[in-house]
Amino acid sequence: MPRDTSSFDAVLLISFGGPACRADIRPFLRNVLRGRRVPLARLEAVAQHYDLFEGVSPINSITRLQADGLRARLAAGGPDLPVFVGMRNWHPFLDDTLTEMAAAGIERALGIVLAAHRSYSSCGQYRQNVAQARQTLRENGAADVEVLFAPAWHAHEGFIEANARQIETARLELPADARQAARIIFTAHSIPASMAANCRYEAELRETATLVAERLRINDWTLVFQSRSGRPEDPWLGPDICDYLRTAHADGMQAAVIAPIGFVADHIEVLYDLDTEAAEVCRKLGLPMRRAAAVNDHPAFIDTLADITRRACSPARGGRPLALVPEVPPPRLEPPPPAR
Repeated sequence: MPRDTSSFDAVLLISFGGPACRADIRPFLRNVLRGRRVPLARLEAVAQHYDLFEGVSPINSITRLQADGLRARLAAGGPDLPVFVGMRNWHPFLDDTLTEMAAAGIERALGIVLAAHRSYSSCGQYRQNVAQARQTLRENGAADVEVLFAPAWHAHEGFIEANARQIETARLELPADARQAARIIFTAHSIPASMAANCRYEAELRETATLVAERLRINDWTLVFQSRSGRPEDPWLGPDICDYLRTAHADGMQAAVIAPIGFVADHIEVLYDLDTEAAEVCRKLGLPMRRAAAVNDHPAFIDTLADITRRACSPARGGRPLALVPEVPPPRLEPPPPAR
């Protein structure tokens, strides 16, 4: 199929990145924590989480599957654009990806940050990283690659559908007598309360959760948080998933489906915080629980990425222009969340 003419030359998927083996763990974490005063003991504690999984984060392979899926959708239905992947904290780094794009003659790309709910740490920081990578290009005498970012997609029909189907699959894995009584517990990465007060992160999470619950026709659901870090005296969004499980079980909750709605890939934080820590809490409580997969490469999520791209390339689609987001990041709010 001949390449469509549009306002973009490529799509850039932007992700967190993760180590690929045990030898990568500490260099990766030093990248994550660069510029932050984090005690060595904290770094080592997080390193142990990765070590449980032999240092391999699924986020890399899942992001590649997402890119492959998007590439196939665009090749089949247009616009037939190349799809690149750039990571913030590991290979392929954003600097390297933008260098590759510049060498390929890419002048203007649609950036899609693989995080549905907006805060500084989940979206703003990535836009800042892209701006820094572009500056590096210019300093090295390479051609610049302009990047405009897709607008919010936390309420996109395909994203809602993908989450709903993953939850329904998990619910069917519960014992038959526990399915109807199971509460849906949506989880997301906690952020400092000071950061949450200056963005729509929590509101967007609740909007996504509400839409997914409506799709599933359920009323028994809640939103909790995971992966909190920082000083114990600093307020962060809560309640924590493990604390919630204990309290809710004491109050009569009979079964649970945990759905990591704040993540688009089953990475180490999902595997450790939910499949390890939260699962152990449920085991000790005797609480039937299943964990829903993140959207990963679910066909409905890949369709979402394709639709975001098509809307960006055809601003009139849907009857109104698509408001693309420039690269200028919001002010930095400390402290940011920890490693994934």
